[in-house]
Amino acid sequence: MLIVAIVLFVLALAVGGIAVAGLTGRLPRNRWAGVRTADALRDETTFALANKVAAPSQLGAAGLLVLGGVGALALDTVPGLIAVVGAVIAAFFTAGVGGSIGARVAAASAPAETAGCGTSCGACSLRGACEPTA
Repeated sequence: MLIVAIVLFVLALAVGGIAVAGLTGRLPRNRWAGVRTADALRDETTFALANKVAAPSQLGAAGLLVLGGVGALALDTVPGLIAVVGAVIAAFFTAGVGGSIGARVAAASAPAETAGCGTSCGACSLRGACEPTA
């Protein structure tokens, strides 16, 4: 159970580090860590906002992983395994809920699309200028 506890502690450290970086706004846009939906990856500001919202639940997930590691060290085999499995499931659920909320915030901060004027050539006076003549 020592190896399982070490793995959980390392995972907790990684998740906690990502959460702290997201909370402080120092998590750069990347393809591995943080909230990575299309809306969240739209620009730096939206990515930082989505990860700042998701960070508290990620910190909770890191705490749950630490509890699972402590349970693996402190409990006998069967109760220790139950603690580990329960902690991992709870950590995934907690991080997933926070990521979902972060993704919703990113989607809600999307700029409104303009309909009609402004979509062709950038101005109303040029609206038909870019279309081919028939």
